[in-house]
Parts: sequence; structure tokens; C-alpha cells
Amino acid sequence: MFDWLGTKKGLPLWVSWRLNHGMKKDVEQIFEGIAETRKELLTSWAHEYWGYIERLAEQLTSAHIPGQPSQQKDQIGRLLERTYARGHDWTELFLLDGEGQVVVSTYGKHEGTRYEGSSLLAPALAYVRDGSATRPCLFGPYGDPITLALGARSSSFHDKMTLLFVYPLVVNGHYAGALCGRVPNDVLGDLIQRESGHVYPDSGDNYIFMAKPQLNRHIALGTALSRSRFEDRTFTHGENLKDGVTTDWGIVSIREHTELEIVFTDPATGELHPGVRNTIDNGSNLFVEFPGYSDYRHIPVIGKGVTLQLPHCPDVWGMMCEGDLEEVYRIRSIRWRFSILQLWQTFIQAVLTTALVAVLAGQVPVWVTAAAAGVWTLLFGQLVAGAMQKKESRRVVRNLRRINRFIRINAEGKGDLTQRLEPSKFDNDETRELAKWINNMIDSLEGIMLQVKLAASDVLASQNVMNESAAVTAKSTERVSRKVGDMIGSIRNQLKDIDMAKQSTDEMRDTLRLLEFQAAEQIAVAQSEVDRIGDKMQHISTKVGDTNDTIRKFMHTVEEIRGVLQVIEEISAQTNLLALNASIEAARVGEQGRGFAVVASEIRKLADMTRRSTEEVHQITQQIYEEAEQAYTSMDEGTQVVEEGTQLVAAAASTLQTAQSEDNRKSQVVDEVVGLMERIALVSMENRKVSSDVEGKVQELIGEMDSVRQTSESVESITKFLQQLVGQFKLTESRLR
Repeated sequence: MFDWLGTKKGLPLWVSWRLNHGMKKDVEQIFEGIAETRKELLTSWAHEYWGYIERLAEQLTSAHIPGQPSQQKDQIGRLLERTYARGHDWTELFLLDGEGQVVVSTYGKHEGTRYEGSSLLAPALAYVRDGSATRPCLFGPYGDPITLALGARSSSFHDKMTLLFVYPLVVNGHYAGALCGRVPNDVLGDLIQRESGHVYPDSGDNYIFMAKPQLNRHIALGTALSRSRFEDRTFTHGENLKDGVTTDWGIVSIREHTELEIVFTDPATGELHPGVRNTIDNGSNLFVEFPGYSDYRHIPVIGKGVTLQLPHCPDVWGMMCEGDLEEVYRIRSIRWRFSILQLWQTFIQAVLTTALVAVLAGQVPVWVTAAAAGVWTLLFGQLVAGAMQKKESRRVVRNLRRINRFIRINAEGKGDLTQRLEPSKFDNDETRELAKWINNMIDSLEGIMLQVKLAASDVLASQNVMNESAAVTAKSTERVSRKVGDMIGSIRNQLKDIDMAKQSTDEMRDTLRLLEFQAAEQIAVAQSEVDRIGDKMQHISTKVGDTNDTIRKFMHTVEEIRGVLQVIEEISAQTNLLALNASIEAARVGEQGRGFAVVASEIRKLADMTRRSTEEVHQITQQIYEEAEQAYTSMDEGTQVVEEGTQLVAAAASTLQTAQSEDNRKSQVVDEVVGLMERIALVSMENRKVSSDVEGKVQELIGEMDSVRQTSESVESITKFLQQLVGQFKLTESRLR
């Protein structure tokens, strides 16, 4: 019946269990509520601190910090300090480079430390860089001397046990290092213990243990991962783990801290105690019945076990929320006490009445005996029983008034949340239970008010930073607005210059087209004249050929000299006329006609010589053959000169055609320039529109900044009002939870 407890220990516990077995449902709900609340606290806390890390990592990876390395380090340090100030549980934030060296830290002595293959952080860094992929990691708990050297920040307890948030930094797809946040592991104990809010102040303990190791495979199942409430004398009225808890199977103790030093085994069997084992096997365990189960102290306990996995933590943890069976069921109800009192009253009254009737029965009439018994019953009920009932009721009322007074102080909205009811001053009944739950409620309320106070302080600090940033941004926006205005003014001036340039280009195009038209006309005239000269040169060439034929005829026959001389005179006259015309045409052509002038001069000379020869022919008949031969030679040279002249005429025609083509090319270039200017004008029009839009957007931004500033001032007022509301309550300043 009493199982492993034995009769001596088991019987009193069984009696308590039987007297209060109707509380089973309530006890189950109590432990269920404690376990779920603590699990949510842990998960919410982890999400909150991962949020700090992720926002800081985003700032570090997205910020392009110009300047020298020292300036970059200072700016990164300021970002770390800002996050450190917001997260009250951080004791250090530091940045590792790709080689595992601490480059920036809120703890200056840590900078320069390198974490290599066998270092404390090697498992975490290996997990973060799993091949080519990266992932965050919540690493620990593990012992780190730096945590001990840094000291406590938000917890009343402190040792070297550490939790480390490790977040990989990826730049351009490549691992660039890791952002790390250090939190003392005792923070977990603070989250799940809430000492002053313990419903079972003498025995209640909430602790975390290893349920399924994935990264920390060296940690055995059931090993403690958080501080026990009984680690030292702070929490217990009896033995503690520092001094050693005595059992029939030896002393259970720790050297430095609960974490990793205690494995939750039953000392009687050496196996994991049933609460831990069932939680690991089933993921959950609830047991609140007699005789409970033996824990590592070999004391009968009951409670609720759950498993959980915090964000980015590779390991699965278990959490037990327990209380000693004796304390949970030691309550004695007011109804029970009144029943006992009534039983004693009835028993005493029956005994005394029986004695009175026995004494009077043989000495007085029956009616006197009956009347005496009735009077005695009335007097006993009014005096003795009434006094006993009054005393018992006064105990209950006194306790209720104490509770009422405590509640009234805090119900007025300006209560002292540092005060707690002392359960030891209450009877072991519902009033004590009520006092414990009121303490739990006040403890929760104080924790909430402290969080609100801290949040209000954070909001106010952030608000001040935002106000400063808004002011700087507003000034920068105004400067940008002025710069944009200046830029738009310059663009408008450029647009005016472009419009003038386009207008000038249009005028230049018209002028060039007019010049092109005039040049085309002149080239056409020159082309016509060159063609005419070409015809004349062809005619001259023909005449020269005829002259050669005539001379040959002179050489064949002297008898025909006179007729030939007549013909020569006519040809000479015509040649002279043609030479004159050629000279005139050459003069009109100008520089290009100089060759024609030479030809014309030579032709005139030939005509004069022919004329003189004709006049002298009668005198020098004997020399006619020689002169005719000379004339033939001269005419042959003349033919060559004429051919050269023809070539010059062709070259002149080609030159005129080239000039006309170049004029056409110039016109095409001008058209292209004008087209380019038109496109520039179109782009300038678009720029004018865009610049106007930019100017409008800048003005809208200035308006939005004014709105942000007004909203910021409103939030600041609300935050100050919130602080005033919180300030109405007296809080424990040294307690952050």
C-alpha cells in the first residue's frame, strides 16, 4: 500500500492524501499551469533575444561603413552597445570574423581572442557553418570563465555557466563571421523559479534537464541544465546541495553549480527518477497521486514534466515542475477543522450530560433531572460551545481581514508590490492557500509592472534616439531639399541653354541649307561651263587633227599650197577666235582655268605663226617642206596639250561633283546635329518633369518628417504617462523578473 515509502513515512502521507483527494483536479491544473507558463516564458524570452540579435545582424550586414578600420570598429561598437543596453540579460555582445577571432566586443579584454578547432565555441561554430549552409545556434549551457569574470547583470545568482546566441553573418552569399550574445545561464533559473511567487514555498522546484542531445552529445540524459532552487541556503529551510542533501544511500551534493553536476536519478536505484524518465519517453508527464515518485533526494514528489526546444537550439530539453507530496497535501480545510471542533463539542457535551443525569437520577424527580439536562445543554451550547466556535471563527476572520487589508492596499492603484503575505502566519487551511496564491498573483503583477517599467524606459530611450535621428534626418532632408532645389535650378538653366542651342542650331541649319542651295547653283553653272569647255577642247582637238592632215597634204603636193594656205588662213582666223574665247572662258573659271589660258596662248601663237607663214609662203616656197614639218611637230605637241586640257576639264568636273557630294554630306551632318539637339531637348523636358517630381517628393518627405516628429512627441508623452502610472506602485528595483 505504501510502496517504497514504508509504513512510518507512508501512513501520514496517505492520510493527508485521503483527506484532500478531492483536490486532485485542482492540483493537476496547478502543475499544468505552472509548466505551461514557464515553457511560454522560456520560449518568449528566447524569441525576444533572437530578435535583438537578428536586428543587430541586419544592421551590420546592410550598413556600408566608410572610413578607416578604426572608424568602422567604433561604429560597430556603438551598434553593439546599443543592443547591449536594450537587452538587460546580455553580459557581452561580440563579433567574430571569418577566422573565428573576436574583432569587436562590449568587453574590451575579449577582443583578439581566437576560437579555433578545440576551443569552447568550436561545436557551436561548426554547427553554424554546416558545409556551405549557415544557421543560427543557441549553444549551451557550458562553462566559460569569461562569464564568471563579467559578473552578474540581471540575476542575483552568478557562476560561469553560459548560454550563447550565435548568428552567422553572410555577405554577398559568403560566410563573413558570426554575431554572438552571451547570457548567464542563471537567467533561465530566474525565468522558471520566480521565488516569491512559488505556490509551494517549502518544496516547489522547477528545473531543466537534457532530454535529447543533438549538439551537446556529451551531456547525459537527465542532466541538470538550470539552477536548482535548492542549490544553496537562499531557497530552503533545510539541507541544500552546496552542503549536501542526506539520503539513506549517501549525500547528494554539488561543487560549484547545479548545471551539469546533477543527474536526476533515484539514489535507491541509480536510474533516472520516474518523473524525468517518463517525460523523456513520452514528451510529457503528469502525476499528482499518492505515493508520488522518488526524486534525486529520495523524497516523494509529484508534478508535471514537459519537453521543449527553444528557437535555434539543436537540443531538446525537459522541464520538471514539482512539489513535495507532503506539502501539496498537508492542507487541513476550515471545514475539516470545524467538523473536528463540532465532534469534540458533541463528545464533551454528551459525556458531561451523561454524568449529570447519572448524578441526579436517583436523588431528584425525573422532571428535575430532565430540566437540569436541558438547562445544562443550553448553557454548554451558549457558553462553552459558543466560546469555542467564536475563537475558531475569530481565527478565520482574522486571517481573512489580513488578506483583505493586503488586497485593499494594492487595489487602490498605488500599492506596495514589494510586500508579500507570510504564509507561516496563517493556519494550514484555505486561508494559507489563498495567501500563497495572492502572493503568486502579486509576484506576477510585480513582474509585469517591472517589465512594463523596463519597456517604458526602453521606449523612452528609443524615443530619444528616434527624436535625435528624426532631427538629424529633418536637417539632412532640408539640406537635400536645398541641394535638390539648386540642382533643379541648374537643370532649368541648362534647359534654357539647350533651348537656345536648339534655336541656334535651327538657324544654322536654315543658313547652311541656303548656302547649300546657292553653292549647288554655282556648282551647276560651273559644271555647265566645264562641259562647254570640254566641248570646245574637243573641237580644238578636231581642228588640230585637220591641220595636221592639211600639212601632210602640203607635203604631198606643192601645187595645192595656195589653196591650202587659203584654208590655213581661215583655220588661223578661227583658231585665233577660239583661242580668244578659250582665254575668256579660262579667265572666268579662275585658278582652275590657268591651264586653259596656257592652251589658249599657245593656240594664238600657232595662229600668228600660221598667218606669218602664209604671208611669207610666196617668199620661202623653197623652205615649205621644212616649215610644214615643223608645223606638223608643233601641231602634234598642241594635240598633247589639248589632251592634257581635256584631262584637266575632266578633273574639274570630278572636283565639282565631289564638292557637291561634300555639300550634301555637310547638310546630312547638320541634320544629324539638329536631330541630336531635338533628342537632347526631349530628354531635358523629361528631366524637367522628373526634377519637378523629385522636388515634390522631397517636400512630401519634409512633411512626413514633421509628422514623424509629431508622432514621436506623442509617443514620448504616452511613455511618460505610462511611467507615471507604473511609478504609482512600489517595486523591487533589484528584481528584473
